[in-house]
Amino acid sequence: MNKSLSRHSGFTLIELMIVLVVLGILASLAFPSYSEYVKRGHRSEGQAFLNDASARQERYFAQNNTYITSTADIDKLGLKNGRLSETGKYQLSLSRIDGDGGYTLTAMEQFSDTKCGDLILNALGVKGRSGNDMSVEDCWR
Repeated sequence: MNKSLSRHSGFTLIELMIVLVVLGILASLAFPSYSEYVKRGHRSEGQAFLNDASARQERYFAQNNTYITSTADIDKLGLKNGRLSETGKYQLSLSRIDGDGGYTLTAMEQFSDTKCGDLILNALGVKGRSGNDMSVEDCWR
């Protein structure tokens, strides 16, 4: 009366499919949050870049009694990477707009940030952005 019971160990195809579906759902929920987190980190780089350029503008004004308002003269500010931020996520442009206090700095994004777009800072400390999907406060936090 020796019946050999054949016991199979392992996973069935259905169990594997259920695991894959659950992992897919978790990934679809996590990826947008992670992507926004990475973009927020890039925005911090842009903010630091604009603050550095603004401080250099004020130093240049103290020494020369004028601001640099042309992107062609940007080398006079002595920025480390010229027009580019530390990792190249932003490119700086300078301009003069009536009522801006002397200059307007624009950090043009290079990584497809559609929510905030370019970050803007003028001599009066007024912050802005070119995108419309997020408020200025959210883009500058």
